[in-house]
Amino acid sequence: MKSFWMSLMLASATTASDKPNVVLLYADDLGYGDVSCYGSKTISTPHIDKLAAEGLRFTDGHCAAATCTPSRFAMLTGEYAFRQKGTGVLPGDAKMIIPPSRDTMATVFKKAGYHTGVVGKWHLGLGDKEVDWNTEIRPGPLEIGFDHCFIMAATGDRVPCVFVEDHRVVGLDPADPIQVSYKQPFPGEPTGKDNPELLRMHPSHGHDMAVLNGVSRIGYMKGGKSALWKDEDMSDTFTAEAVKFIESSKAAPFFLYFAAHDPHVPRVPHPRFTGKSGMGPRGDAILQFDDNVGTILAVLDRLGLRENTLVLLSSDNGPVVDDGYQDDAVEKLGSHQPAGPLRGGKYSAFEGGTRVPFIVRWPGKVKPGVSDALVCQVDFPASFAALTGQKAPESAKDSQNLLPALLGEDSAGRKELVEQGGPVSLRQGVWKFIPTSQGPAKNKNTNSETGNFPEPQLYDLSQDLGERQNLAKSQPERAQSMAADLEKARVGAAK
Repeated sequence: MKSFWMSLMLASATTASDKPNVVLLYADDLGYGDVSCYGSKTISTPHIDKLAAEGLRFTDGHCAAATCTPSRFAMLTGEYAFRQKGTGVLPGDAKMIIPPSRDTMATVFKKAGYHTGVVGKWHLGLGDKEVDWNTEIRPGPLEIGFDHCFIMAATGDRVPCVFVEDHRVVGLDPADPIQVSYKQPFPGEPTGKDNPELLRMHPSHGHDMAVLNGVSRIGYMKGGKSALWKDEDMSDTFTAEAVKFIESSKAAPFFLYFAAHDPHVPRVPHPRFTGKSGMGPRGDAILQFDDNVGTILAVLDRLGLRENTLVLLSSDNGPVVDDGYQDDAVEKLGSHQPAGPLRGGKYSAFEGGTRVPFIVRWPGKVKPGVSDALVCQVDFPASFAALTGQKAPESAKDSQNLLPALLGEDSAGRKELVEQGGPVSLRQGVWKFIPTSQGPAKNKNTNSETGNFPEPQLYDLSQDLGERQNLAKSQPERAQSMAADLEKARVGAAK
């Protein structure tokens, strides 16, 4: 009965607000401890802190996977990525892994009459065959619910190093066509491996192929000179496009998915941020993302949209320090702890892999404060469907309606959550179970823990947030029960 009346009140609030705008501010590789409102003493993020002070800051908010492609797939579709083959970290020329026939977070808003846009990092593939970057590129975001897109195909460290607006590469000269290969170099084109003298940032592992803007990447590219991005300007370019989308959509309800690239590698922040953090390019890139947040929040204020806009801020996975470039991230880390009190980070099954900054602000509807509710981005499709008075898409089989938790009306959130990172693990309340896994305990390249261990792992996060005391042997019944529940969740939809 209580849940019925709660749902009724939420529905009334939503009706009264006349469909709030929704802005999702999404960082790339931003850790739980990388922002000051989550406890960082070594870096200051005033705009994110202000958002948190005016909204609800979640202490147990998660992405669905500890790497970017599966995390974004799960968030957009409402289905854990491990259920579909081919959802690992994609190359820059990959085919799109979300079919146009499928409902997504974007189609949920579109069906509710929203103008929908995505700006920034995509990394879910484009096209349904080998991509010809010189013609129309489809399917893409526009075929799965977005009205407009201004994106990079994958990441900054992968070719092609160009922007795509709607179905075409931005600024391409037809007389200088783009060629991309992930198999072999193009004769006469420099590479980081063979031409290190051309580099201003050297790779630490991998990332030694095509050289563009003084940085070597993954994959090979030729042509498209007029369309190449400049890494230093990327953040400003994406933010300007986000502002443009908001300004052009202000008359109707809109949904903006702002997928920033910071602080992903290569970390080449604009000169106005260079050296400002004292922690090298990674810290400077975090300051740059914080500035992006401030710019977007300011335009909402300027246009009088603040009160009727639900803003969410989160990250696609946990942090990584050395992710392929010699950029002083390790040397200048100092006492900073990117994952805060958590163990692990990007690529890891430990909490640092998926527990990330997670903030919700909706003035007048979300009471400012802190929530310990267990929430996850995989629940966005179902929760946004509830927000807009719809049923959740049938294909979003792992997505739960957590709108009451997101709005601060429910302090519990999910009963259980499957976390994908290294081994696939299970959360049930304060308990965390990681099954036996025979892989390496550390990622040699990134010097980060994977969570792999030849025996089951069980942690009581209420007493051991850093996951140091393995209780699997002392509590075998709980470990066995959670192992069985994890297998059920892996095979079918989660509870």
